[in-house]
Amino acid sequence: MKKSAEEKNVNKWLITITVMLPAIMEIVDTSVANVALPHMQGSLNAGTDEITWVLTSYLVSNAVVLPMTGWLARMFGRKRFLITCITLFTLASLMCGAAPSLGLLIFFRVLQGAAGGALIPMSQAIMMETFPPYQQGMAMAIFGVGAMFGPIIGPALGGWITDNMSWRWIFYINIPIGIIAVVMATFFIYDPSYLKRAKASIDYWGLALLTVGLAALQIVLDKGQQDDWFNSGFIVACSILTAVSLAALVYVELTHPHPIVNLRLFKNVSFSAGNLVMFAVGFCLYSSIMLIPLFLQTLMGYNATMAGMVLAPGGVATLVCMPFVGAIIQRYDGRKVVFVGLLIAAWSMHIMQGFTLEAAYRDFVWPRVVLGIGLAMIFVPLTTVTLATISKEEMGNATGIFSLLRNIGGSVGIAISATLLARYSQFYQTTLVAHVNPYNPMAQSQVAMLKGAMLNRGLGPAAAEQGAFAIIYGKVVRQAYMLSYNRIFFIVGIAFLIIIPLLLLLKKPQKHLPPGAAH
Repeated sequence: MKKSAEEKNVNKWLITITVMLPAIMEIVDTSVANVALPHMQGSLNAGTDEITWVLTSYLVSNAVVLPMTGWLARMFGRKRFLITCITLFTLASLMCGAAPSLGLLIFFRVLQGAAGGALIPMSQAIMMETFPPYQQGMAMAIFGVGAMFGPIIGPALGGWITDNMSWRWIFYINIPIGIIAVVMATFFIYDPSYLKRAKASIDYWGLALLTVGLAALQIVLDKGQQDDWFNSGFIVACSILTAVSLAALVYVELTHPHPIVNLRLFKNVSFSAGNLVMFAVGFCLYSSIMLIPLFLQTLMGYNATMAGMVLAPGGVATLVCMPFVGAIIQRYDGRKVVFVGLLIAAWSMHIMQGFTLEAAYRDFVWPRVVLGIGLAMIFVPLTTVTLATISKEEMGNATGIFSLLRNIGGSVGIAISATLLARYSQFYQTTLVAHVNPYNPMAQSQVAMLKGAMLNRGLGPAAAEQGAFAIIYGKVVRQAYMLSYNRIFFIVGIAFLIIIPLLLLLKKPQKHLPPGAAH
């Protein structure tokens, strides 16, 4: 019989580096392509609607594989499955870079997303098992550093590579990392003795329903705002398909002896509450990370690199805080740390709702740093507390479900934020335009001043008046959008506070002291 990692005495830090390499590679790839879309569109001769499928296809296949990771690891053996996923991810990256047409690029992105979907939960499960209970907080802090590193560096790295080389290199850089990860996994990862390869019957219905349900849901969230939600027959059809498939999936999984996703884990109230909190945190985190660079690039005139420089200090704050949080939760109740983290995150949103069009760089960086500190205090203890009550045998299933809910929360957050931005901007524009009328002396003096400036430039009276109103209208649109962003930041802040009562449902973690501490 194969020996476990503990019996082989493999250094836990070597195992950590081994599983973090593919995890970071996968997380970076989730966001690295965003900034390169205009370049891809030009070189592949694709329309704006078509090119976004490069992102959607990856997210869809990623979401489908996430919850079935534990089942796949049992079916094929975890070490073999991990190495296969890293190899397939690396090969798919190579093919994405070499893709001659949009159709082939989307096909290879589906493969890449499917291979990448299993990397996060498997890495998380291996780290939870490798570290003893008293060090699991630190293990999740290290994992969290990697998880937060991806969204921070992804857009900046993608922008730099696209500007200086070619968009194809955002995929080619995965190849050396993938090769190193495969070699390290071959030598340092071992299947634990309790994780026997299963010879159980395959849950075909579960597999089909999960694939259809999550794929349709991801398409609805990703394309909803673009297609005007339920005014689109395609979105309505996908929504019905999602509801029917996921409802049938719940029934099938609860009645099958060897389900592809073990929904019985949700009988554990602490696990269910932790997943609900993580869904809400995903909602708030992804929506705020989408809104800040959009605000800076559309209203403040920042380029992609400068917008990245606003996000980066917040990411650095998270990275610096996470090891300290890991140490704190070895001594104190993790639920209290999450509570403080949620309050800090809500406070950062309160600062952001005061953004103006006259704000300087430091005004944007400061609340982002505050948010970074809050996220460090949420992510690590929440993961540790949620997974603390799960048996080692079910850890692969649990981490898959946990990661899925964070991602779906993020997709819901981005979809709702994009919709609110469009709706609120129309509302505020209508409200502000009403004040530009002949009875408002301030509006009239502005028009007269601008008209005078235009006349001095040699324009005719009609053209000068038209130019003056065009400038006023431009100001109204920018102010309307600014007010919309402020309102959404306020809503996200409220969302951080609403989830606080759910912490009462989390089970108080047991104190695990290091060996010898009791003497």
